[in-house]
Amino acid sequence: MNGNLLRDAVISGANNLNNNRAYVDSLNVFPVPDGDTGTNMGMTITAARDELSLLDGADIGEVANVCASALLRGARGNSGVILSLLFRGFAKGLAGKKEADITELSAALAKGVRAAYRAVMKPTEGTMLTVAREASDVAEAAAKGTQDEAAVFQKFVDAAKTSLENTPNLLPVLKKAGVVDSGGMGLVKIYEGMLSVIKDGVMIEPNDKKDAAQAEGPAMTLNGEVVDVEFPYCTEFIVKKADAQEMAADLRPYLESIGNSVVFVNDDGIIKVHVHTKHPGEAIEAGLKYGSLINIKIDNMLEQVSKRSAKRIAEKAAENSSEKFAYVPVDPETPFGFVAVSAGDGLKEVFQDLGVNAVVSGGQTMNPSTDDIVAAIHSIPARTVFVLPNNKNIIMAAEQAVRLADRNVIVLPTRTIPEGLSAMLSFDPSENAEQNQMTMLKAVEGVTTGQVTYAARDSEFDGHRIKEGEMLAMVGSKLIYVERDLKKAVVKLAARIAGKNTSFMTIIYGEDVTDEQAHEIADAIQERLGSSIEYNVFRGGQPVYHFLLSAE
Repeated sequence: MNGNLLRDAVISGANNLNNNRAYVDSLNVFPVPDGDTGTNMGMTITAARDELSLLDGADIGEVANVCASALLRGARGNSGVILSLLFRGFAKGLAGKKEADITELSAALAKGVRAAYRAVMKPTEGTMLTVAREASDVAEAAAKGTQDEAAVFQKFVDAAKTSLENTPNLLPVLKKAGVVDSGGMGLVKIYEGMLSVIKDGVMIEPNDKKDAAQAEGPAMTLNGEVVDVEFPYCTEFIVKKADAQEMAADLRPYLESIGNSVVFVNDDGIIKVHVHTKHPGEAIEAGLKYGSLINIKIDNMLEQVSKRSAKRIAEKAAENSSEKFAYVPVDPETPFGFVAVSAGDGLKEVFQDLGVNAVVSGGQTMNPSTDDIVAAIHSIPARTVFVLPNNKNIIMAAEQAVRLADRNVIVLPTRTIPEGLSAMLSFDPSENAEQNQMTMLKAVEGVTTGQVTYAARDSEFDGHRIKEGEMLAMVGSKLIYVERDLKKAVVKLAARIAGKNTSFMTIIYGEDVTDEQAHEIADAIQERLGSSIEYNVFRGGQPVYHFLLSAE
């Protein structure tokens, strides 16, 4: 396998997953409206697809490295991070290789699996990790008997499918819901798309026209010029001729032999040169034969196109987002800074009032990427930046940002918004980073979070028969009550999380709750629990969750 074949295989895998994104989302067993595994994995691998579309003729090691790097930066949600970890290990297994046979490929796949297992603190069997491991084991064994890469990859994909079908036997919650693991299904869709290229030479195309345009990548033009991937370096210089009358007749034909877009102006005393080439040094050496060089300029046009595309995507995202925060990298100057992830104007204002420098828009159903978090970190002029993910499905992406950031980053594993608020309230600017980390983590441990949302579909979960639209009351991520009435659900939940020593309760209401409703429910909670508790009620404006409660 060479670099172009791996490139096309990954692009095909990305397209196949995105074509089946909604189906993968539907396999999430928890009935809250957070079925986003397919979306997270799809957006993660799309980041790799877009960068790979700019490569041509690269060695397989370079293709794997570009893919892994893009996946790391674009990783969203736990499933996206695990996908990036699988490819990171795979890339390390192919590092420095121009091509790879099936033995080397299967060994690289196994290295990816080991990397993912090591990085996940508590690996759960019956998930995409299991599917990746069992498929890799079969590929390694098959590669010992043949060098037919198509045959081995077919066995690899068949093994992944078999492992996926067995996930309900490893995770009872899947069996009860009558589904297979959603992350495992996403992985199988990627593998199937790769197999289509490796075995049949057929790239799976995107179903969606918008996605198709994205798959083709941005128009390869820069300042009106078409960028040829074969000659990516725009090279310009002026030759101060040693002999003013020198015609340099051989220079122009030579430049045309090593590139394109040649502009050659031979004036009295100077020669102006412009050429697109893959080896700028050859053009410069040729120019030196006729005199000394000034105003040398070399630009990597592919890099410029990529950056311009990224900027265009970011600008588009800003246009479509209510969060108009522009992340501009700055040098660190102050001791501490803070990044928090949350959704809703009210919560954004509260975090900013507590000292958070950058609020990344995200939460349930809209997990930000590692790149989003890194950009927010770099926008803060601080030597140490604390990151509060405030959602269990964002913690891993935040932790990946640590190795990409250019300053010290401490990720506090806050799983809920109230935990993030409590952590910020406990920060002491007179203490050092390590002491604050311990203090903030201790504050988080003292918070009990309750959440009320709605059922996105009919289901049976954790002993509860649930109808679409019913209110789901949870403590942390555990389902406690199912209620038809919002007020009853919130009051019962408040009573559940309040303990004998509770002195403070925060009530945060979402975008679908009116001020009147919120204060009526808050009054009912106070009537139920008594006036010995101090209550704080405010509009968070968060989607999905009607109410967020915390007891301290």
